[in-house]
Amino acid sequence: MADQLTIEKNAWQRMREYISDVRIEMKRVTWPGKQEIYGTTVMVIVTTFLFAGYFAICDKVFGYAVLKVLQFFAHRG
Repeated sequence: MADQLTIEKNAWQRMREYISDVRIEMKRVTWPGKQEIYGTTVMVIVTTFLFAGYFAICDKVFGYAVLKVLQFFAHRG
């Protein structure tokens, strides 16, 4: 029983220390400014659209190729 109480105390103590350490580290963080946030947000959105376009084109090309292959073998059978 005493061992269980000690383990629970240690768990709460470790949790408090962890939260304290997190608070200290968060104060050391250099947060980005509005201009940097805006720039990276625009970059992410543009990159997302570029990749979406690329994958849409790949999907159309491969879909067309598969369709033609299936049609080729359908006419031979």
